[in-house]
Amino acid sequence: MADLGINITDMTLRGGCPAPFFSAALYPDNEGYLDGRLCQSPNGDTICCLPCPISNWVYPDSFDTLTDVANWISVVGTACCVFLLLSWACLPVENTNRHYLSICLTVAVIFMNLGFIVPLAARPSQCMNDITPHDMHSLPICGVSGSFLLFGGFAGVVWAFLRALSLHLQICWDIVVGRYFHFFAQAAGWGLPAIAIVASFVFSGVSFRFGATCHINHENSLAAFWIPILIIAGLAAVLQFTTFGYCIKVYLASLADNNTAGSSLPSTAGVSLTPRQAYRRIRRVIALQWRGITIVVIIIADVIFFSIVFVFQDVTTHAVRKDPSIAADWTVCLVQAQGDKNECLEEAGVLVVNKATILAVLLLLAINGIWLLFFLGRTTMFTGWVDLFKSIRSDRNNNDFVSVDARYENRQDNRAYEMLSRDSSAVVTPIDAVKLQVVPDKGRRAPDYFGQTATYHAPVRSFSNPSAPRDSPALASWDSATTYAPPRDHRGNSAFDDDGRPQGFTRM
Repeated sequence: MADLGINITDMTLRGGCPAPFFSAALYPDNEGYLDGRLCQSPNGDTICCLPCPISNWVYPDSFDTLTDVANWISVVGTACCVFLLLSWACLPVENTNRHYLSICLTVAVIFMNLGFIVPLAARPSQCMNDITPHDMHSLPICGVSGSFLLFGGFAGVVWAFLRALSLHLQICWDIVVGRYFHFFAQAAGWGLPAIAIVASFVFSGVSFRFGATCHINHENSLAAFWIPILIIAGLAAVLQFTTFGYCIKVYLASLADNNTAGSSLPSTAGVSLTPRQAYRRIRRVIALQWRGITIVVIIIADVIFFSIVFVFQDVTTHAVRKDPSIAADWTVCLVQAQGDKNECLEEAGVLVVNKATILAVLLLLAINGIWLLFFLGRTTMFTGWVDLFKSIRSDRNNNDFVSVDARYENRQDNRAYEMLSRDSSAVVTPIDAVKLQVVPDKGRRAPDYFGQTATYHAPVRSFSNPSAPRDSPALASWDSATTYAPPRDHRGNSAFDDDGRPQGFTRM
């Protein structure tokens, strides 16, 4: 023991284990996540366990700082998602082009980000004692963060799959998704994640594995969570690439199309389309949904990468617990270095996933909210908010009834006013101030609502009252040729005789 530089007094305080290990006999075995301990039996009798948390011993000191950075990026991503939801809720649809598939996908990403934000705000202790990490039973905040992470991750994959399915039906099968697909999407988008999280908590549970966020435990995690999420993500990827392949096929067919009768593509509606027609239809769909296509590809890639890395991490950690000889070199290095982990990080590399990969996973998950704003957000949202604030401000400055006369400083008679209708731009002008008039024969005052009598000037062509023509000689200028009436002279006599011949006509 002296050759290894072990302090005998320190070993006694640690229950007979060399630094930095502690004896498992010093701590109860009925609290916390016991399977999260990393223990070995160097002499066959004493079980020595690595201090908690394990991530502090296998990664450099900068690891915690980088995980905090990823958590703060999750805060920014959540703010972006909240902005999208508020825009979809408050602004007109022409400013946002909102759709329930986009809304539900954004909500799922918020749930996933909350799995990183909750521990960032609560700052929970990862360990129950020196060697035992907390789980969802010993620390409720662990269960909260773990449930948000698992539910949001699974829901994000399901909604990405539903977007890929909707696009596939529209492009490849010319099916316009409607109300039934909406009901199916709501049931699957929230029902499947709920089933997955219940199965994960019942058969596996969550605990502090690395970092301040609780992750699913290794036991039964493949069947309860990882395999279902990988299957759905794989189906989404297959649908997406199948749709891309069909688009490429139609595009190539449109290039070779010479508008012959035989060059047609089948349609589910029973109408044959030429390749050029099919290509134009597909191009319109992609032009409308390329943003959603891109975000689906990103989320699917993130989740598949996340799942593979964590499954590999679980398998490696479980193998070390079953076969302590895998970590023998690292253990000897820690004992010889008297607990200086920096001297043994190279030996620890065979036990865990490297730091760069873990941080890449955390950053990719945290940045999904920013991707959503970048692809699903529109510049018209910002202009829509500006217009909304301007309208609110103008409504505050305008009352329901606005007196026009109030703008004038000189108001001699308060009864003379003019009101603006709230619902119409028309001006409603009431009767002017009442003026009284004396009726001579009665000797009393009667109201005159119209003031002094104005002189009436009749229009020139007014026929309201019968009147004689102003100029009677005008009849002499009447042209009978403009009508079908028989011509007459200026005295009113007919120009034809009784036989219908003009006056003065002599039969030949």
